[in-house]
Amino acid sequence: MASRSRNLPADERRAVTVKAVVDLAASQNPSGITTAAIAKQMNVTQGSLFRHFPNKEAIWVSVMEWVAECLIARIDRSIQGIESPLAAMEAMFRCHIEFVSEHPGVPRMMFGELQRAESTPAKRMVQTMIQRYGVRLQALIEKGKAQGELDQALDTEAAATLFIGTIQGLVMQSLLAGDVTSISRDAPGVFAIYRRGIGSAQ
Repeated sequence: MASRSRNLPADERRAVTVKAVVDLAASQNPSGITTAAIAKQMNVTQGSLFRHFPNKEAIWVSVMEWVAECLIARIDRSIQGIESPLAAMEAMFRCHIEFVSEHPGVPRMMFGELQRAESTPAKRMVQTMIQRYGVRLQALIEKGKAQGELDQALDTEAAATLFIGTIQGLVMQSLLAGDVTSISRDAPGVFAIYRRGIGSAQ
């Protein structure tokens, strides 16, 4: 296995490294994850790891790039072909919840990066991803208002902020409870309340 890991092409090495970090973050504080622990998880030496990444920050950037690419791509696929903006928002919500359930280490890392006082490449990557996410969400909200599915007086930016905050709240509750499965169980009821709040009164 170690021999196989040492001989991976660059792209596969990146994927294996990302998986190792995300797996570690699911069970421990991301800020405490060392390059030695990552190398051990991958069954390689630190020297082998540093041949592909100059430092730990570069690894974190690679992880955040993967998160951004994977989550946004999955969300885009989840709403493809759905005509109803409100139904698309629900699909987007469900897709995000599924992603977190599959990768519980991801929100732990994202929260950790956003809490850092300094601006880092990984933190900026998270901020950019949230902005891209928000743009898609606001477009759906505006479309929903135009089609009469959503309240015409709805504050689009506030509705998008609440959507994202609702998911973050569910994630935080699951982390506090130490039960990531609770997020999938609680999500439908929570979205139903959100949906009633933004829906058209007609």
